[in-house]
Amino acid sequence: MSAAQQVADHTLRGAIANRRMNRRAWLVTGLLVVFQIINFADKAVLGLVADPAIRELGLTAGEFGMIGSSFFFLFAISAVAVGFVAARVPTKWLLLSMGIAWAVIQFPMLAGGGAAVLLVTRIMLGAAEGPATPITLQHVHGWFAPAERGLPSSLVAAGSTLGPIIAAPVLAWIIAHPELGWRWAFGFLGVLGLVWSLAWLLVGRDGPFSHTARRRGNAAAHPGRPAHDGGDAPSSASSPETRAGAAGGGTATAAGSPRGTSGSIADRADALGIVPIRRILGTRMFAVAVLAGAGCFWAQGFLTTWSPKYLSSIVAVSPEAIGALSTLPWIVGALALLALGYASRFLMRRGVTVRWALGALFGGTLLVSGVCFLLLPGLQGAAAIAVVTVGAGLAMIYPLAPTAVAFCVSSKQRAAVMATLTGLASLGGVVAPAMVGGLMDAAGYVPAPKGVKESAEMIARLGAGMDTSFWAIGVYLVLVGALSVLLLNPDRTGTRLQERFAFSG
Repeated sequence: MSAAQQVADHTLRGAIANRRMNRRAWLVTGLLVVFQIINFADKAVLGLVADPAIRELGLTAGEFGMIGSSFFFLFAISAVAVGFVAARVPTKWLLLSMGIAWAVIQFPMLAGGGAAVLLVTRIMLGAAEGPATPITLQHVHGWFAPAERGLPSSLVAAGSTLGPIIAAPVLAWIIAHPELGWRWAFGFLGVLGLVWSLAWLLVGRDGPFSHTARRRGNAAAHPGRPAHDGGDAPSSASSPETRAGAAGGGTATAAGSPRGTSGSIADRADALGIVPIRRILGTRMFAVAVLAGAGCFWAQGFLTTWSPKYLSSIVAVSPEAIGALSTLPWIVGALALLALGYASRFLMRRGVTVRWALGALFGGTLLVSGVCFLLLPGLQGAAAIAVVTVGAGLAMIYPLAPTAVAFCVSSKQRAAVMATLTGLASLGGVVAPAMVGGLMDAAGYVPAPKGVKESAEMIARLGAGMDTSFWAIGVYLVLVGALSVLLLNPDRTGTRLQERFAFSG
């Protein structure tokens, strides 16, 4: 057998080497990337319309900040609820429902809704988008074997950073167009969501490694057989249970979970038994992942609500340049996710444990992000743009946290655990917009009426409020980054949970 033939077909390298693409797996991955692009474009639009919306609707900074925070009011509840539903319902249909809901919710603002409508639609949109990241990760994991999930997971996660990158210039053009205006930014996203939903209805389906496929006893149990949807080869040459026993060196329990403690948890991730959810949520690793994730969501909340205002008022960027400059942190985030995803895959394929290949990389990146925020207060011009770009961009790596945690739980429980983690971490997104707006109000900032230029005094007060928030999040990210390096350890946590609490279910 040649070296090319020994490379698994489902991997990108193997698909190229063997001239045989697993078309369905990568097509589904591509659609999920687009799904995440729309997801985060929906979030970013509020910040892009901040200035015209505040002036036209007569809002204060604190009121607009509260509208930004309202996106996360039901985010956590829906993320957790849908995560548990995903244990029984194919994720294909959950993703389709979310796509349609996102689209429909955008249209009331196009129709002329005021401040109350904006508030209600942001709350509804947050509820609809809450489960997005954990469900997309759960779905893409169903198409790839454990050791190969790093790259497709990072590609899907990178979609969250590509959303503002791609959408910001387009939305900025729509907002500035005299015949369109800021309300059509919402309408454009609604139309885009409907187009994606139609494409997903035609193409999307659950993969051969999904928990629903396991229940049906198809390709995951019989890897030599073609996948159930025809032509979709399973993502490995052996079943997860067989591979886990061989690579992990342990003996499988009745629950189907190896009790061996050697090697990386990635070697036996798909053979783990069910563990009571409360035991998983009570681990130090889960608590650290929540705290670190909250810091990521804080940065995300700042970018999607206040970043354009920061650029226009503090850095004095022209309206024409705001759309392009607003994409820079998301570009850094996309590159960071791809680089960290590739690095984790490279390390895990060489036997490095998930703790060091994923957890430590995640924590170290957050630590650097925190240092950048600490340097930001008082900076002006290009220096401020560069530091906020790197600091906020490096905080856009949240999807790595649920990906790391997912390694230590059974496939049937991953969606629920990742959704619970996302729901709790999203509280950082609730805090950020309201916190920044409140600090601006406390510093004495009052938005100028429509058509009136802001005074130097008001800009200084706005800057003082933002600088205080930068100090706070900088310290927080440094602390949670260090904790993540020390305690985000799926290998140890997964092994202990299996030894003490695994059962057949």
